[in-house]
Amino acid sequence: QVHLVESGGGLVQSGGSLRLSCAASGGTFSFHSMAWYRQVPGNKRELVAIVTSGGSTHYAGSVEGRFTISRENTTNTVYLQMNSLRPEDTAVYFCYANRIGRPPSWGQGTQVTVSS
Repeated sequence: QVHLVESGGGLVQSGGSLRLSCAASGGTFSFHSMAWYRQVPGNKRELVAIVTSGGSTHYAGSVEGRFTISRENTTNTVYLQMNSLRPEDTAVYFCYANRIGRPPSWGQGTQVTVSS
C-alpha cells in the first residue's frame, strides 16, 4: 500500500481556484491509477477525477471543464487543479491510489470550502 498525503485545501470565494496536491510514498507510483474523491458529511464519497497509469483521465460531469487532474511520476505526486469553484464543490477531498492485485490506499483528506 502507498502512503498518501494531501495538501492545498482551504477557503476560497466562488469563482476562485485552488490546486490540491497528493504526495505518494511507499509504492511504485507509476503503476497506480490515481484519483480524487470528495465527500460531504452525510453523503457518499463521490469520484471527482481519475488519471490512469497510462495517463488517461476521466471526470465527473459536475466538474468537467473546470477541474484538471494531472500526475508527475518523477515526484510521485498527483494534482487537482480546480477552477471556477462553486459553493457546491465544498467538501473534504481525498486522494486515492489503486493498482491491480494490491489493496487501495486513501489519504487523510483536505477540506475545501467555497464561499458564495
